[in-house]
Amino acid sequence: MMKLQKYKLLQNAMDNITRIKMFLLILIFFSVNQSLYSQNVSKTGTTAASFLEIGVGARANSMGGAFVGLANDASTLYWNVGGIAGLNQYEAVLAHTDWIADTKFDYAGLAIPLGDFGNLGFSFTSLTMGDMKVTTVEQPDGTGENFSAADISLALSFARKFTDRFSIGITAKYIKQTIWHMSSSAFAIDAGTILRTDLFGGMTIGAVMSNFGTSMRLDGRDTRNFIRIDETKQGSNERIPTNIELDSWDLPLIFQIGVSTPAFQYESYKLTVSADAIVPNNDYQSLNVGTEFSFLDFFSVRGGYNSLFLKDAEGGLSFGAGVDSKMLLSSAIIKFDYAFRDFGKLKNVHSFSIGIKF
Repeated sequence: MMKLQKYKLLQNAMDNITRIKMFLLILIFFSVNQSLYSQNVSKTGTTAASFLEIGVGARANSMGGAFVGLANDASTLYWNVGGIAGLNQYEAVLAHTDWIADTKFDYAGLAIPLGDFGNLGFSFTSLTMGDMKVTTVEQPDGTGENFSAADISLALSFARKFTDRFSIGITAKYIKQTIWHMSSSAFAIDAGTILRTDLFGGMTIGAVMSNFGTSMRLDGRDTRNFIRIDETKQGSNERIPTNIELDSWDLPLIFQIGVSTPAFQYESYKLTVSADAIVPNNDYQSLNVGTEFSFLDFFSVRGGYNSLFLKDAEGGLSFGAGVDSKMLLSSAIIKFDYAFRDFGKLKNVHSFSIGIKF
């Protein structure tokens, strides 16, 4: 009997070592692909609605944003909409982040299971800031007016399982940016897929395309001006209204592929590792990696690194923790998560989120 137990422990250890080796091979493959096919120009700052690139949920952020292949809670409405097809209960997430430059980033999402028909999702994203003084060259201390800026996105999602292992989802969203008396809007779609396998103890593979949509161009009364068309002629009207036409900018289109697998699992302990390869239209390719160690599915510790191999990236290290109330409550499950992200020369970022299953 003792020999049989030792054999099973040894077999489990060998399986875990095999999973880790395969995961490292996948990381090497992503790294080689990134170095061979990376673009020569980053194109940073050439897209609109950059708030769409801010990661959602403390759990995913503490894992370095490597969540496309994991995609197993309500925040997957942002990371990979195909993942909501695997949610069997009503699930909501509320997330808040004190973002860079004293801005506030907030997200709310709800996933609704509809049986064999599929699962439905709703989400709201906002980036806001406090009022600032309006200044001009002639009045550098302020004109007495204040202005503010805000970005919002409203999204409707649907995902469906085609088999017990494969699901596809799509999100349609409305995007709007405002600053003082100017505004711009766009429509976009996200599409994602999840494939669950028996490889290496249950590897999951995800792929997603985000923010495929129309371009954005600011318009409003702040571009309105009055001119005199012909200065050489008397009697010419000096109040001819004109509008300055601004350039239009594409949305931040992003392609991602991710994998996740349980690297170690024994009784009450579980270690999950994940990695995402990212190909954006406004930067170089990069890699996110993360890990989550959980005990009794009640307490979790997480860590990760964001934007590996990205040139001129600031910071990247992240870590966090979470607790799950399902051991305490029977009717509903509440999850609390926290994440810390290092942005180097920029301000460190703290994220908090609450998840509810009912």
